[in-house]
Amino acid sequence: MKNGCGMSASVVLGLNDALVEFTGTLAGLTFAIQNSQIICGGRPYHRGRCIAIDGCIRISLPEVRCHGRDQPQKAAVYTGLTYIVTVSLLILPFLVLSSPYIALVCTLAGAVCVIFCFTFYISVAKDLPFYKRFAEMAVISLGIAAISFVIGLLIRVLLNVNV
Repeated sequence: MKNGCGMSASVVLGLNDALVEFTGTLAGLTFAIQNSQIICGGRPYHRGRCIAIDGCIRISLPEVRCHGRDQPQKAAVYTGLTYIVTVSLLILPFLVLSSPYIALVCTLAGAVCVIFCFTFYISVAKDLPFYKRFAEMAVISLGIAAISFVIGLLIRVLLNVNV
């Protein structure tokens, strides 16, 4: 338990980056493009994998360079793995569902579930208040998704994007 709690900052970094970045991106793309196959990068899904790997590396490398950590490589692995697992959970509905709108709802519900589970774990492990932290993370993730949703809708309408 101590090892997991000691790396909780790295896990939070991976979760937050994946949740905020991908819920926002997926919401914006859903309303701009309206096609699950294109949103996830087409049939081979290479674009989605490249974005996930790029994000993993981008947020993991600073963890290795962090001088205040006892085990920076371990922190980078925790951050990167958390990012990859979270991104995989978020894009999964777009890979298996044909309706991008239903996939987006499932993605947002999944994001809230991930936030709930991790916030609950940290609250119990570190004896911290749960509801305030859960609400804060949920509002940030869903707020970014809502803003991206509106931007995607505006792009679709103003630029007449039809796919």
